[in-house]
Amino acid sequence: MPVTPAPPVPPPRIRKAAVGALGMLAAATGTLESVVAPTLPLLQRELSMSPAEGALLSIAMLITGALVAPVAGNLGDRHGGKRVMTRLMAVVAAGGLVSSLAPNLPMLLLGQVLQGAMVGAMPLSFILVRRHLPAGESQVAIGVVSGLFVGGGMLGTLIAGPVAEGLSRHWMFAIPTLAIVVATLSVHLLMPDDPPARPDARIDWPGLVLLSGVLLTLMLGLSMAPGLGSRPLALGALVLVLAAFTAGWTAVERRTASPMVDLRLLARPPIWSSYVITFAVCVGTAVSMYLVPQLLAVSGDGYGFGAGSTDIGRYLLPGAVTAAVSGPLGGVAVRRFGAGAVVTAAIGAMAATLGGLALLHTEVWHLVVGKALIALTSGVCVTAMVVRTATSVEHGDTGTATSLVLVTRVVGFAAGAQVSGAFLTAGTPSGSDVPAESAFVTGFVIAGAVTALSLFAVRTMSKGAEE
Repeated sequence: MPVTPAPPVPPPRIRKAAVGALGMLAAATGTLESVVAPTLPLLQRELSMSPAEGALLSIAMLITGALVAPVAGNLGDRHGGKRVMTRLMAVVAAGGLVSSLAPNLPMLLLGQVLQGAMVGAMPLSFILVRRHLPAGESQVAIGVVSGLFVGGGMLGTLIAGPVAEGLSRHWMFAIPTLAIVVATLSVHLLMPDDPPARPDARIDWPGLVLLSGVLLTLMLGLSMAPGLGSRPLALGALVLVLAAFTAGWTAVERRTASPMVDLRLLARPPIWSSYVITFAVCVGTAVSMYLVPQLLAVSGDGYGFGAGSTDIGRYLLPGAVTAAVSGPLGGVAVRRFGAGAVVTAAIGAMAATLGGLALLHTEVWHLVVGKALIALTSGVCVTAMVVRTATSVEHGDTGTATSLVLVTRVVGFAAGAQVSGAFLTAGTPSGSDVPAESAFVTGFVIAGAVTALSLFAVRTMSKGAEE
């Protein structure tokens, strides 16, 4: 008589405390990520940095994060999210320690490079909540973790200056690093182990090296974008190098038995359309993030407000708050209405707000309300894309697929910032350092158009999901 095999044992359910530990870790990493930007002038003074060195410091973590996120997601899919996260956070904690003790710029740069590994915590968190929670609850949990990461960034922006000036620059790195250590220990104690999906899979080193080359070349090109128009040879060389890395990576991933990124996964409409939407929305968001503070600060002929740094920070605070709540709101909305409806509504509202700012920016409250609405709709949209991507793939591909959403987000923000700078540079009359008002109008209009065009990808995403 044949023996009926026992049904597979479902993974243990996790308590709210475990999700809370992941949220605490996300908030702590967001705080540590954001302390450099508001204190960059102080760091330049204390460490005698040139403007170019300050710019390098500000993007060091960004570049590392773009490289580490897909690797962490891939390793988490294969070897278990909790196991990889614990080791990754050890690297981040080491980076925070180096940054807090750094006596000079080289040591601080090393610390920032190590800290950049924190971006990998997000896809690893998504692996864990999807593994241990049912679909509806995991969507909300993904939104909560994403929102707390943004909220941590808001907290870091607010406290970095007072901590650095009241205590020292060393403490603004040490305090969030201590919080990361505590949160990591909490995750280790409260989160059940997730068994490796493919423990015997080898690391795709050629694919890793070539993908790193693609991302590094892309980030380098974006950082040099404003000056590349006057250097066609440099632009051509970058394009050729990027094309070579991309072609080589594609060829390697097609042939290897255990690819870092399964190209068949990227070819699915719900997946590639999510990346397109994320990129377009983040470009539009970055344009507003760049132009609104500039418009508040400028005192032009008949426009602008001449606001100082303190006033600008106060004006942008409502936007930071709406960005923090957008993650949980996006997760709840996707659970109730579906990703397609949420993304369509968010993109429509965001594009309309950008268009409204192009027409109406004569009062401070116009910019405050507009920036808050853009932060809210953008956060809801990106959270919906993360949820849609996570739930469109098998459990064993969650980390890889969602990490590429985060990389796309980073590239979109970098591209939007560089495009905004190019708008203002081109719109500044010869002999003046004040851009024309038309440069801001053009920037808002183009940002709104790019955002609205992503609606075509929403149709593809929904159609592909139905199929």
